[in-house]
Amino acid sequence: MITNKLIIQFIISIYVVFTISIFFPSVNLGITPRTTKGLVGIVTSPFLHGSLRHIISNTVPLVVLLFILSYFYPQKALSVILFTVIAGGMLVWLFGRNANHIGASGLIYGLAAFLIANGFIEQKFVPLLISIGVIILYGGLIWGILPSLRSYISWESHLFGAIVGIVTSFLLKTK
Repeated sequence: MITNKLIIQFIISIYVVFTISIFFPSVNLGITPRTTKGLVGIVTSPFLHGSLRHIISNTVPLVVLLFILSYFYPQKALSVILFTVIAGGMLVWLFGRNANHIGASGLIYGLAAFLIANGFIEQKFVPLLISIGVIILYGGLIWGILPSLRSYISWESHLFGAIVGIVTSFLLKTK
């Protein structure tokens, strides 16, 4: 079960890694597709951010979505997070363009996609309200799954995170 304390510790650890990376650059530990070295990035990439702007832009949606997930789906939360990070990262490693993919946005897209899809799959009142709320808050994320002219944005992490989030909602469907 994911607690509020764990969410806060996770966010703090992202900032600690970012602060350390100022002195000891670690962004090369991201997902580099189809390389042995890039495999470690499947686990490390959500902790790595290229700039202060990057980490701040990931923090608010990550915190909001993690709190929503852990509050409304405490039994599913850890599975959603782990599956999104690992399966989403593996898909980026397999199919991503030759770049260094870093940041927590793949996890953000996975969480948002799970929360949206789950309401429609469960077809229950509260999950549907959560879906609608997430669509209202983060519906604009849909544009991030498309290839971007800004080559520094890993749209692949966004796309595969979202796909894994949707698949996870089917796999964890309550009967």
